[in-house]
Amino acid sequence: MTIQLITLPSSSVGLDPLFGREVKGFNPASFEAGDFDQIKTALYTHGLLLFRNVTLTPEQQYALNKAFDPDSENFGHGNNAIDQNKKSILHPDLKTITRVPQVQLIGNGTIHNHEGHSTVTLKHPSHMTFHKTRNTAPGTTRFFPWHIDAALYNFAPPKVTTLYAITVPHGSRQLCVYDDGTGDELSVSLGTTAFVSGKTMFDILPPELKSLAVRTKARYAPHPYTWMAAARAVPTGLGLESDDLEIPLDALPPWEEAKVQTLPLLWKNEVTGELHFQVHPCGVAELIVEASPGAILYPEGAYIKDLKEVRRLLYTMQRPGIAPHLIYAHEWAENDLVVFHNRGVRHSVVGTFAPEQIRAFHQCNLAASDFPAGPTVDDVKKWSGVQSS
Repeated sequence: MTIQLITLPSSSVGLDPLFGREVKGFNPASFEAGDFDQIKTALYTHGLLLFRNVTLTPEQQYALNKAFDPDSENFGHGNNAIDQNKKSILHPDLKTITRVPQVQLIGNGTIHNHEGHSTVTLKHPSHMTFHKTRNTAPGTTRFFPWHIDAALYNFAPPKVTTLYAITVPHGSRQLCVYDDGTGDELSVSLGTTAFVSGKTMFDILPPELKSLAVRTKARYAPHPYTWMAAARAVPTGLGLESDDLEIPLDALPPWEEAKVQTLPLLWKNEVTGELHFQVHPCGVAELIVEASPGAILYPEGAYIKDLKEVRRLLYTMQRPGIAPHLIYAHEWAENDLVVFHNRGVRHSVVGTFAPEQIRAFHQCNLAASDFPAGPTVDDVKKWSGVQSS
């Protein structure tokens, strides 16, 4: 059967017409190398692929992820690492599938007899627990922090994430509010996952911010998910408030300087060559800006260590890219499989559940065999305002 790529339904009028495709004619549980090559190209071109009515074991899900990066092996944070680190903000959200530790069980409610777990209670991450402020209006929710799936310490950011819906709760739609004074809001299905294009996030920036982004690297805190555990998010989920609640570096679990990650803000798509604005704003501790004579912002370069200024700059560059008309909010159905380019797409968990609403998904991402490539010399010349000689 010929592989078909079908445009996804979306009410987001500003969504890149290339973003997202439903795939027919390909079985993600069993496939030939030649067919997979088409899927790999499609993913890097469209950012997100949807497969409907899939039957997928944890072993098959792991094999699918590994096909995108054959030299990868471990879960993105290390096999069983989150289960063992009770101080990480991720610890309550993920439960490892024991026989396939690269696959995690995520969701909400109490689940019985599931892939080796006799009974497990899951808690859907929500703004109600991780934002500094709450919106408790009936039928209202917010974005959980926007992020990429990555440990951002020791392990290289995964290339691909797969999300497989096993049990999807039914309920009324919710209104996702930004609560940032703009009046922005988005009607979403219960428990949607929201996606934005990192390419679009860069493309829509004004020239002075493009110049800054192409010249800047983010230095992440050691063990960032432990470092940030006591801090709380801003209302849009696009980073953290600066209340000096981060754990001091000398109070973190033992860490090594060589494993601390400094990554470019812009990651180069290995198939299309496009630049994607890919950063986890909650984990960034410092920004390093390369000099560019004639630039409007930081022409002499800078090493920015003031955390409040780091977050202000990142927020300014990212906020236009999460406008409601640029979001694809997936309406989950049972046996949906979503595969997304984790080095080109940002996502957020959305929704507020009651304890009795059961949601069960399998998530897989693998620590990559290499680190993301940043802008080339020509990219920097093109976007920083420096002219080629």
